[in-house]
Amino acid sequence: RFYSNSCCLCCHVRTGTIILGVWYLIINSVVLLILLSALTDPDQYHLTSAELGGEFEFMDDANMCIATAISLLMILICAMATYGAYKQHAAWIIPFFCYQIFDFALNTLVAISVLVYPSTIQDYLRQLPTNFPYKEEIMSVNPTCLVVIILLFISIILAFKGYLISCVWNCYRYINGRNNSDVLVYITTNDTAV
Repeated sequence: RFYSNSCCLCCHVRTGTIILGVWYLIINSVVLLILLSALTDPDQYHLTSAELGGEFEFMDDANMCIATAISLLMILICAMATYGAYKQHAAWIIPFFCYQIFDFALNTLVAISVLVYPSTIQDYLRQLPTNFPYKEEIMSVNPTCLVVIILLFISIILAFKGYLISCVWNCYRYINGRNNSDVLVYITTNDTAV
C-alpha cells in the first residue's frame, strides 16, 4: 500500500471525494440553472456586440444547447463519483477522475501557451470591452511582470488541481484495495485420503 488514506490532513479520501463530488454537483447545477434561464428568456442575457466590443455573437442558441448538454453530462459524472465513493464502487469514480485529468491537461496547455507566446496576453487584453473593470490598470503593468503573475496564478491552480486528482485517485485505490481484500480465497488440500 503506497497511497494515503487522508486528504486535506483531516478527512478520509472517501469523504474528500464525496465532498469534491458534491461541490462540483452544486457548481454545475448552478451553471445549468443559469443556462436554462438564459434559454427561456434570451433577451435578459443577450449581450449586444457593442457591449462585447466586437462583431460576434457571444452565445447563440446552438452554443447554449451544447453548454447545457455539457453541464448535464458533468452533473451525471459528479453524481457518479459521489455515489461511487459513498457506496464504495470504484468503477463509478473513473469518469470523474478522467474529467479531472482532462481539465488538468487543458490548464497545463494554457500555462504552456502563456509561456511560449507571452504577447498573446496583451492582444487578449486589447480585445476586452472598453468597460471591462481594471482593463487600463492591467494593461499598464509591465508585460514580463504580467506573464510572471499569470504563470504563478496558473501554477497555484495546477498544484491544487493535482492535489485533488491525487485525492480522487487515492480514493479509487482505497476502494479497490478494500474490495479486493473482502474476497478471500481458501485452498484446501485432500491430504486425508489414504
